[in-house]
Amino acid sequence: MDSITLNGARHPLEGSLSVAELLDTLGLARKPVVVELNGEALTSADHATTRVVPGARLEIITLAAGG
Repeated sequence: MDSITLNGARHPLEGSLSVAELLDTLGLARKPVVVELNGEALTSADHATTRVVPGARLEIITLAAGG
């Protein structure tokens, strides 16, 4: 099975997914996140059209409000 590097750890990946599909799989689809793919920050508008392929490096940061 192919894999990606997600937040520094190996993560299995079957085929390719959009960033939006990956976020949904991870339970993060409705959360405010910042996604970096292979060193490039993505806008949320890019999530549906940007593909995650085997060997990709992703950093996903969940944003949290505080005070």
